[in-house]
Amino acid sequence: MNKKTFAVDIDGTITENGGGRIHLDALEALRRLTNMGHDVIYVTGRSSVEAYLLSVFGGTKKIAVGENGGCIALDADDHVLLGNIEECNRAFELIKNNVEGVQKKPVFPRLTEVVLERTFDMENARKILSQNNINVELSDSQYAIHINSKGIDKGTGFTELMKKFNILKDDVIAIGDSATDIPLFKVAKTSIALGNASDAVRSEATMTVSGCSGDGVLEAIDKLAPKLSEI
Repeated sequence: MNKKTFAVDIDGTITENGGGRIHLDALEALRRLTNMGHDVIYVTGRSSVEAYLLSVFGGTKKIAVGENGGCIALDADDHVLLGNIEECNRAFELIKNNVEGVQKKPVFPRLTEVVLERTFDMENARKILSQNNINVELSDSQYAIHINSKGIDKGTGFTELMKKFNILKDDVIAIGDSATDIPLFKVAKTSIALGNASDAVRSEATMTVSGCSGDGVLEAIDKLAPKLSEI
């Protein structure tokens, strides 16, 4: 069996309480996959620095895709920027002045996106942006609302890694729980939606599990285990 590359979301996928606390058993299972010879790469709406640090301390491959695909961390001080934070800031100023309840979320510094609290009507914001010909992506990760450059998502970000490291779609297994993971599912042969994912997200995956968050990751790996052990 070929080595597999696991593209794994963080919040709602390997966190267990919505506050960023890592599900330790899920982390250990991902480390075991790494020890078996597979690659585990975090693909997240958090900063690529946070995801990179998790890979270092968690014992998985030291590469990360952050900011919903806008930024790739190849090393601690080596970042590939795919998004444009200036246009995202312009979009933020526009909706802040025209939509009630818009405010930034306190997060680790971003290089390519703006992160907002989930306190406003996203569809209304999209309408304002369209009326003013501001071309950005607005997405809800359930952790926050993100403003990204047009065409930037987890799928495009991970595709850049696939090109750089000659990773084939047939060898990619994506695991996630939110709408921001759907573009990632589309670049993977196998995609797994967890039990806490919405029906819309689950319908886009090639495989679903009943377990939520870290428990769902364990369930997914358990289902895949017979084939994964053949490497």
